[in-house]
Amino acid sequence: MPNIRIALAAFVAALSFAGAVAAAELADGEVRKVDKDNKKITIKHGPLTDLDMPGMTMVFGVKEDALLDKVKTGEKVRFQAEKIDGKFVVTAIEPAP
Repeated sequence: MPNIRIALAAFVAALSFAGAVAAAELADGEVRKVDKDNKKITIKHGPLTDLDMPGMTMVFGVKEDALLDKVKTGEKVRFQAEKIDGKFVVTAIEPAP
């Protein structure tokens, strides 16, 4: 019975974490440059509260190359960024409505 309780507790914790990640808000920005050769994107953005970062224009890496095909220079976007292995990386991006 204790193993079932531990497994159930781990499952509930995993669901809670997944919900927190899914609930993260997308930030507003404008694409300044798409650099497919170097797998980078330059975005002018407002504050990124999840990363405790003020608004600025900066270069991000991308988690997946395919993200660079979703947007173009000059386009308003909604995106999510994370710090992965010490680098700021766009993990989701879409054209703004």
